[in-house]
Amino acid sequence: MPLAEHLRELRNRLMKSVLAILAVTVVGLVYYKQIADFLTDPLRDAVGCTAGFGRAAEEGEACAEITISGVIAPFTLMLKVGLTTGMVLACPVWLYQLWAFLAPGLHSHEKKYARSFVAAGVPLFLGGAYLAYIVLPTMAATLIEFTPEGTGNLVPLDELLDIITRMVIVFGLAFELPLVLVMLNFGGILTGRRLLGWWRAMVVSITLFAAVATPSGDPLTMGALAAPIVLLYFIAVGISLFNDRRRSRKDPYAGLSDDEASPLDHTPEKVGAIESVDAPSALPESTTEDGPARRNGYDDAT
Repeated sequence: MPLAEHLRELRNRLMKSVLAILAVTVVGLVYYKQIADFLTDPLRDAVGCTAGFGRAAEEGEACAEITISGVIAPFTLMLKVGLTTGMVLACPVWLYQLWAFLAPGLHSHEKKYARSFVAAGVPLFLGGAYLAYIVLPTMAATLIEFTPEGTGNLVPLDELLDIITRMVIVFGLAFELPLVLVMLNFGGILTGRRLLGWWRAMVVSITLFAAVATPSGDPLTMGALAAPIVLLYFIAVGISLFNDRRRSRKDPYAGLSDDEASPLDHTPEKVGAIESVDAPSALPESTTEDGPARRNGYDDAT
């Protein structure tokens, strides 16, 4: 397709994704109080002041009081909760639209993997989001421990939900890394051997990413994010190596790059018996009644 058609196709796919997110966002806005309670209950149980804020500060208990400040804050909070719900729960739709946009550029034998990738991408994203949900209470408790003794800690609910949203989306997208690597392998861009050769750099990069992505920076939260991604990375490498072996059995030259010569067999073959071949004359012979016409003693024009 020309460039204008590609841009029009991209616009249509983006519109469908945005409409799906907006539709789920509306549902999230209706039930935002229940969703906000679902998100904050584990944190409230982990760092909430059970004995009361003033008494906890007097007794030196490291806890926090979750508050809302301002008249517009509840409305802003509702929008954040609804949009986060739309992004997470509408992931099957926008993942499918992404693959539908990329599918025309694939070969016919590669298009059959599109549904499989979407089917794997949805649980991976939701698995990363759920991991963030169960790690957040431990992270919050670790951060609250740094509160000075005898001092209270007020935690704005909108700020807390910002951290929750960031963690859920970052963990969900990070779990898509193995899927992207497998996609590049099935597309013939990366080989499993090359991915395996990158394992040291990938482990260091994943660890650094976990340190930047987690707000607390404590080893427990970093490990909770980095360890599953590293495990999924090696699973992706195993799938890529298996796919390369399967592809090489069907096509022995599949692993060659475009500028690499294919192997040739230089073993000389035996020459058979020599057969005599009658060579035709250079020009057609002219004949007479007595036989071939001769010119200057030759049988043809020469």
